[in-house]
Amino acid sequence: QVQLVESGGGLVQPGGSLRLSCAVSGSIFSIYAVGWYRQAPGKQRELVATITGGYATSYADSVKGRFTISRDNAEKTAYLQMNSLKPEDTAVYYCNMMKSWGQGTQVTVSS
Repeated sequence: QVQLVESGGGLVQPGGSLRLSCAVSGSIFSIYAVGWYRQAPGKQRELVATITGGYATSYADSVKGRFTISRDNAEKTAYLQMNSLKPEDTAVYYCNMMKSWGQGTQVTVSS
């Protein structure tokens, strides 16, 4: 069974940076796409970024130019580098692979 564990969230000031990690176990990792999603209070979960097994990436318009998704197949880990953070980026961030979800990591952007 696939297990995903997110880490790296926290409290950061506007304009700051965080790097989220998603460690995967229980499955082949290298051939599957990984997605990062987020859910703010009172809002639906939304797709933030994806990376395929072939390293093709895509981003939501709201994060283009600020966030970068990457993966390390040897470590079976996906990353989300978040720069120039804004208060509206505040949410619980989840990673997804093969329809499995992690528990999420809280990101709060506030002064």
